[in-house]
This record gives sequence, structure tokens and C-alpha cells, in this order.
Amino acid sequence: MIQQLSALFSAAPHLFAFCILPLGLIVGSFLNVVIYRLPIMMDRNWRQQARDFLEIDTPTGSPDEPFNLAKPASTCPGCKTRIKAWQNIPIISYLLLKGKCSYCSEPISIRYPMVELLTGVISVALAYEFGFSLYLLATLALSWSFICLIFIDIDHMLLPDDITLPLLWLGILLALIGIGPVTLVDALVGAMAGYMLLWMVYWGFKLITGKEGMGYGDFKLLAVIGAWLGWQILPIVILISSVIGALVGISSIVFFSGQRDKPIPFGPYLVGAGWVALMWGEQINRVYLPTM
Repeated sequence: MIQQLSALFSAAPHLFAFCILPLGLIVGSFLNVVIYRLPIMMDRNWRQQARDFLEIDTPTGSPDEPFNLAKPASTCPGCKTRIKAWQNIPIISYLLLKGKCSYCSEPISIRYPMVELLTGVISVALAYEFGFSLYLLATLALSWSFICLIFIDIDHMLLPDDITLPLLWLGILLALIGIGPVTLVDALVGAMAGYMLLWMVYWGFKLITGKEGMGYGDFKLLAVIGAWLGWQILPIVILISSVIGALVGISSIVFFSGQRDKPIPFGPYLVGAGWVALMWGEQINRVYLPTM
């Protein structure tokens, strides 16, 4: 059965992409839940750990209702009315509802359908690039996780270990079992080099300025990229992300009256550069490392 599907989708890549698109849109809807709820879950967990460490009783009136990626059911942030199934269809529901809650007319953020669309488009691009394969499944998981990291970092200046660390070990595992473009040695060296490169930048900047230029989550994110794509791709990833970050920061100051001292999340630029390397890493390597 799998061989037949592989032959069919290899002969008809457009059909495969058509099948992948709905999956990407549905996953995008779930990613919106992760982006919103995971930081809240982490904050609650940190607070509970702090209370346990300090032996402080849980405040009375604390919510007993479970709060995770599955519960409670999604509701309108304005009127708290439960969202029905037909109102949760990716993109289509947003268009049918004209971007407003059907009960209280509270505007629905355009970001929800944009995340769904972004996830669908990236899923289709990966399907065309890697075809019907195990590595496609891995790169889908990586890219979907990257989307979560982008928006969580934008909202909270946070790159959760709950996402980055499993990705790190998954990248090394793929190299170990021979799925993917890098050897186990390249993956291990890439993970170590990715972490240490930004760790050294962090401490160099702190020693010179007395300020923290980035967070530890950025170290782990670059380690993830190194584990998946090998150490050879790290220089170009750092270059692309730094250039884009600098351009965005300068543009924010010049055109949007951005504050010079306001921190800018670096994770989205690392993710963007890492995804470019994922898609076109071999071509990039041939340009700046022609002998490898």
C-alpha cells in the first residue's frame, strides 16, 4: 500500500501537494492553540514550582479547571462563548464570519488565518521539495514547530525548551538512523557548534556592554538547526539571520519610531534562515563550500 502511494505521488506531485494542503491548514489551526496556550501553561507551571520551592500554599480561588492544549474548549476572548466546530474550519470560517465573532461581533485577529495559511503553504513547499518520504514527515514536524517558535518569541520573547529540546534530539536521531542529509558526526558537531557560537557571542557582548544581547533559547535554536542540517550550514544561517534582523531593527527605528533600547526577538530570524537552509542548503553549500 505504501509503495503504491509512493509511486502514485511520485508520478503526480501536484496531487500529493493537493493532499498535503488540507493537512497543513488543519495543523495551522492547532498551532494557533499552541502559540496561545503553551506560554500560559509554562507560566502557571513556573509559578507552581516557585510556590512548592518556597513552601507557599496555593492561593485560594485558583482555577481548578485543567488548562492544556486540549482543554478547555476554545472560546471567544470577548464573550467567552464556546466556538462551534463549523466556526473552527481553517481560513473558511474566518471568511464566513467576516473576521468577527458571530455572537458578540468581537473582531477575530487576522493572525489566526495567516498562521493557518502560512502552515499550509510551507507544508506544500516541503511536499514538492522532499516528496513522499519519511524525511518529509520529519521536516513537516520541524517546520510546524518553527512556526510556533516564531510567534511565541514575538509575543513573549521566549523560545520554549518544550519545543527546542525535542527538536534537537530528533535531529540527532534522524542522523543516527540515516534519515536526512547529514551524518551523525556532522549533526553532533552542528549541535555543539550552534550552541557554542551564540553562547560566545552572548558573553562577548555582555562583557563589553554589560547587557544581555540574546537569550539562551537562541543558543538552543541554533543548536537545533546545526543538528538537522550539519555544522557546514551554520555560518550562512548566522549571516542571513543577522542581516535580516539588522534590517528589520533599523527599519523599525527609522520608519516606525522604534525604541533603540527595545529588545528584538532573534528567534524568528534564526528560524527564517534555518528554513531557507533546509530548503536550499545543498545549493548554498555548493556556493560557499565548493569542495565539500
